[in-house]
Amino acid sequence: MAILKSLKDYLNKHLIAYEIIHHRRDFTAQETAADTHTKGADFAKTVILWVDAGFCMGVLPATHSVDFQKIKDILNAREVKLATEDEIKTLCADCEVGAMPPIGSFYKLPVYISHYLTHDHTITFNAGTHEDVIRMSYRDYDDLVKPKVMDLTVGDPTDATMTA
Repeated sequence: MAILKSLKDYLNKHLIAYEIIHHRRDFTAQETAADTHTKGADFAKTVILWVDAGFCMGVLPATHSVDFQKIKDILNAREVKLATEDEIKTLCADCEVGAMPPIGSFYKLPVYISHYLTHDHTITFNAGTHEDVIRMSYRDYDDLVKPKVMDLTVGDPTDATMTA
């Protein structure tokens, strides 16, 4: 499977400069970061979350885990949990589970991004497959997606021992 045509079309339509990086097929954000010569703390992994009555995207460093309690507190939510694989397949039918690009407009989902990812000049993320990533400027990503920035993770992103 190649990068999502709809993603390329969307970025081109908005005149966004980006780089496509093809890599060996892998299934963890840490592996993808290594394969694309990106620090794990700088690779943006996307998770789909169920928050109260709806789904959203959480975008966090590959070296981090979701802190459900922080999200509950910040969003004043009663329930926060990961979407199931079946829910992800339904919501993001055009991409492989675990390789969703963090562009909520494709899926009509709000996007919450870890504040740790906002300080770098670039953002690197899966492009709908387990073999392709997109690298673009963080400023362009922020202008395009308009994610809500928040502290949604456990731990320190420079700690390579943190897991997905």
